[in-house]
Amino acid sequence: MVMGQQERQATAQPRSVRALLLTIALAAVYATGVGGRPPSTAWTYDVVLFNLPYLAGAGACFGAAARVRTERITWCGMGAALVLSAVGNALRVLAGGIHGSGTLSSLAELVSLAGYLAIYVPVIGLIRARVPRFHPSMWLDGIIGALGSLSAGVAFVLGPYLGLAPGHAAVALGDLVPPATDVTLAAVMVTVGSILGVRLDRTLLTMAAALCVVCASDIVLFALQVQGRYVPGGPLELGWLGGVVLAALAASGAHERPAPVDGSGRSRIGWRLLAVPLACTVASLVVLGAGWTHPMPAVSAWLAIACVLAGIARIAVTFREVRSFHEVEQQARTDELTGLANRRALLERGARIVAAAGVRRPAALLLMDLDGFKEVNDSLGHSAGDDLLRQVGPRLRAALRADDVLARLGGDEFAVLLPDTGLDEAEALAHRLRELLLREFTVDSIRLHVGVSIGVSTTPVPAASMQELLRCADIAMYTAKRAREGVHVAVPDALGGTVGGDRLRTMEELRTALTDGQLLVYMQPQVDLRDGSVTGTEALVRWQHPTRGLLSPADLLPAADQAGLLRPLTETVLELALAAAGRWWPAHQVPVSVNLSAANVTDLDLPTKVAAALVAHGLPARALTLELVEDTLMADPERGRTVLADLRRLGVRTSIDDYGTGYSSLAYLRTLPADELKLDRSLTADVDHDPRAAAIVQHTVALAHDLGLTLVAEGVEDDATGAVLARLGCDVAQGYAIARPMPVEDFLAWLVEPSHSLLARTPA
Repeated sequence: MVMGQQERQATAQPRSVRALLLTIALAAVYATGVGGRPPSTAWTYDVVLFNLPYLAGAGACFGAAARVRTERITWCGMGAALVLSAVGNALRVLAGGIHGSGTLSSLAELVSLAGYLAIYVPVIGLIRARVPRFHPSMWLDGIIGALGSLSAGVAFVLGPYLGLAPGHAAVALGDLVPPATDVTLAAVMVTVGSILGVRLDRTLLTMAAALCVVCASDIVLFALQVQGRYVPGGPLELGWLGGVVLAALAASGAHERPAPVDGSGRSRIGWRLLAVPLACTVASLVVLGAGWTHPMPAVSAWLAIACVLAGIARIAVTFREVRSFHEVEQQARTDELTGLANRRALLERGARIVAAAGVRRPAALLLMDLDGFKEVNDSLGHSAGDDLLRQVGPRLRAALRADDVLARLGGDEFAVLLPDTGLDEAEALAHRLRELLLREFTVDSIRLHVGVSIGVSTTPVPAASMQELLRCADIAMYTAKRAREGVHVAVPDALGGTVGGDRLRTMEELRTALTDGQLLVYMQPQVDLRDGSVTGTEALVRWQHPTRGLLSPADLLPAADQAGLLRPLTETVLELALAAAGRWWPAHQVPVSVNLSAANVTDLDLPTKVAAALVAHGLPARALTLELVEDTLMADPERGRTVLADLRRLGVRTSIDDYGTGYSSLAYLRTLPADELKLDRSLTADVDHDPRAAAIVQHTVALAHDLGLTLVAEGVEDDATGAVLARLGCDVAQGYAIARPMPVEDFLAWLVEPSHSLLARTPA
């Protein structure tokens, strides 16, 4: 329906314009006297036909006011001006008679003057519709335009009629009102041009042309009247009619604009903005020059001088704006803390370098991440961390060339872009930079050491764009950090990919897998070492990849971590695990365990999400155990404890996974809200033949039981290991000796088998 209305409006506008042009063409025939104008039709022409185009133009303007809300004042003012002009014309003809021999009435003069004054409204409206807020330089440009145009208008339009030259009589002051009004209107239009600049704005240009034609016709009429040569009904009247045509065309083409220009405080620099003020300044200089040889009104000289002074002030403002513009541009590309280039500057410069790079002239990117920076912030405060970051740039700069780009990307991540640098040279530089950063820093009189992981990538191979260069370097840096090798290089492989390319593809494909139902869970059961009963099962994620087959957690978890997808991945696994548990819970009531990531442990909404998921699957809280490793609490221990405490209040059990491999196991056990410990397989693997391993397990069992915790032994791969763990007091076992991870359907069948007792297969 809306499109239909727009189409009807678009069709109606050309029709109204064509009707207006036809009307004016008929009036023009009479105005030029083609074919003669019978006396009996003089009244028809002068009162009706001549003014009909004005009324039609006013209708077009009022239509534009209704159609274009942002320019309503403009078109209402223009429509009112045309109506007043038509009424003034009719009153003047009626008062003066057909031949113009009568006396003009004051009412006709007042209405005509009101029509002229009403024209100022659309001019001001055009400015307000396009400039919501005035920049300081706009005022100067407007003043220059007004002073320059008034100076020229007074000097060359009004000056000849002021009787300054010998032998020329002055025109009465009252008779100068119409041309003075036109000069003022022209000055206002020039002021608009000075403020808005030279723009290809069809509506604005058409309106300006309309007003210029009207002003020119008025001035010619005034000159002819002063000389006594004016004859009513001549071709001159086509000037006013032409102005009406142009005003109607401007109204018919008016439309809503997306946003005003030059209102946000941006720098107003460029020839389009300075052309009109410059022309007005030149015109003022011409007026001053002409005043030496020809008599000029004193006011025009003073106006010209004021315009030149304003022009000088504008030059000063322009220099200041240029400087401010470059300062702002520099700030937008500079890191505020370190003074180095920021990510935006690196991307802009990198795009040019990558575009110019070739096999013979490669370029390289080093991506660096400080290791241990968080500990500096946590222990010494953010001001010390900031001080450390500020020292990185000067230390690295000494080893770089003038054309190399050193940038801080954010946090403790830095980058070095190396034009005309091959892979070997970039790798050698990465090692030198790493050695520099491994030297001690002094922060608040404290000597500190931090590590650094650096990823190296090159273009055009393996990366063909700046974004690919960043991604490859990021993957290489991630590999260096995980492998703790300091520097890692992304090099092409035999298939044209890069080291880490599989992970990059996995990251992108994993986003699709989360929404397309490609993830599923396998179950690995846990049994009680005392009686062999099934005490639980752990849900392990698998990815049924459409082309690569079934992928294990080792294939997808690192990519999920780097892509920031661990939280949605865990939430998906939780839903799948609870849906599976809902199938066996009524008959077997075996709880399911789900692993949490660090992102989940610090999510204050996690307890609410878990409660909602349990309700959705019709399960009690005791049907779920949530596992976490100690390291997941390192980012925000207090927040993590709050989340775990809320989960326990719901009745959900919590388990510390991989116990014995964290940073501070004993310290966490004292304050961590947990129900069970899961011994890492590294502690249980050799327990059947290594007395030291057995001693560690035995004391850990005693500690767990003293704290009221259940001890689960992972990695129980054979019956002998299970027997030793049972003798040492472990409560629950999980591993291949019991069952391998299996699909949900197979686990449902396994649950109904006669016996799952590990002890039944273990010699006494």
